[in-house]
Amino acid sequence: MITGLGVASVFVTDYDEAKAFFVQKLGFTERHDLVLDNGYRWLTVGPSASPELQLSVTVPGPPVHDDETARMLRTLLAKGVLSGGAWNTDDCRATFELYTSRGVEFLQEPQERPYGVEAVFRDPFGNWYSLNETNRAAFDAAAMKDAFPELA
Repeated sequence: MITGLGVASVFVTDYDEAKAFFVQKLGFTERHDLVLDNGYRWLTVGPSASPELQLSVTVPGPPVHDDETARMLRTLLAKGVLSGGAWNTDDCRATFELYTSRGVEFLQEPQERPYGVEAVFRDPFGNWYSLNETNRAAFDAAAMKDAFPELA
């Protein structure tokens, strides 16, 4: 039985720049940074509040990808069309202010949504992430209908 998500992956073009972004700008913790026997660099980071979750930071190329696949992934990164997922926060607006002060590029300032408050930011490689402060009532169908009758 699956009990949770342990490792998620995101593609980047530079390991060290990615490590600096996630650790210094987002405040994540470095979990692993080592080179395996096959030459693959295993770099993982994660939010301190979620010690069981690791984000694997991967540069497209050998030994994981052939040249054509690596080229395609780099093209998608350059276009900014890859999503790195959604991160939860207790206070979207405060986190937005903190990350903005650290130089994180936001594509969308915090906005009220039926599911909570959401902002969207981008990493230096073009991946975009949703930053969510969850509205607990969003998981209650009756409360959602009352709060947002236009969705009913």
